[in-house]
Amino acid sequence: MTRLVQLKRGDAGRVALVEEPQLRLLDGCCSIYELASLAISGGGRLSDLARQRATGDLLEYDPIYLGHSEWRILPPIDHPEEPARCVVSGTGLTHRGSARNRQSMHASTEEDLTDSMKMFRWGIEGGRPPQGSIGTAPEWFYKGTGTILRGHDEALEVPPYAGDGGEEAEVAGIYLIAPDGQPHRVGMAGGNEFSDHRFEKTNYLNLAASKLRTCALGPELVVDPDFESLPVAVTIERAGKPLWSKTFRTGETEMCHSLANIEHHHFKYQAHRRPGDVHIHFFGTDSLSFSDGISLQDGDVMQVAIEGFGRPLRNPVCVAGTRPELISVKALG
Repeated sequence: MTRLVQLKRGDAGRVALVEEPQLRLLDGCCSIYELASLAISGGGRLSDLARQRATGDLLEYDPIYLGHSEWRILPPIDHPEEPARCVVSGTGLTHRGSARNRQSMHASTEEDLTDSMKMFRWGIEGGRPPQGSIGTAPEWFYKGTGTILRGHDEALEVPPYAGDGGEEAEVAGIYLIAPDGQPHRVGMAGGNEFSDHRFEKTNYLNLAASKLRTCALGPELVVDPDFESLPVAVTIERAGKPLWSKTFRTGETEMCHSLANIEHHHFKYQAHRRPGDVHIHFFGTDSLSFSDGISLQDGDVMQVAIEGFGRPLRNPVCVAGTRPELISVKALG
């Protein structure tokens, strides 16, 4: 599989092929956005184009990954001109564990069937339609624009107004809309779709606002991934020691919605097919430390490792105070 990273040194951006334990710099492109745009305009495969532009310049991966280099790893996609033209969203209730977690958050009794469980069952029944057919729509949520996206080793913030912050280890699809409005899947990356589970638990209608938090992606973009069934290992470390860990599987065979059905229901909206826009869409998780009673603290480190997706994504938690600031609106009238 072809794996790419975005790097920055000072003001200069570069793209590199992952060739463990080294990174091979590419020529003639400053970002994966630019490289993907060239592949679309040329009608070729992104992986072929990346290899055609490979140079003889090699960097040692370890010091960059560990933060001991002048080079810094960026999220594996962004919009180089307008962060607001990078739409971050996701699909929930795709894995059996996600349905269990949501049911336990919101059911009054064990016998109650929440709206979440009803939607999950609709996905079981109609989320994998025959090829060429449209299936049941999955749950969809909006997280924000490219301004909330963080890369490997960058902190994910629990803002003062939040109930908490909790990891969600997921795979995300990365897309670029061509000049003719056709969505193109650039590849996939491991991610941490960080959310406020305590706020959501107070009332299901808080789900939408609980998603408006920073999230992380990377460190590597997989151009041509195997997305059938992937082992995921997620770990929480506190003071340098493991606090909690879980393993589960993700991918199409582990989900109640097919990838094609998820993508159709995201891009059926004309507003999601604006030429030049980037889309990052999270595909859901199976396990949450929150469901096991873990409350993340400032300085905890979350790690997401997905087989076949390169090196693990690591992000510390940053609790930005507990006293929210009053935001006042100024009237122009």
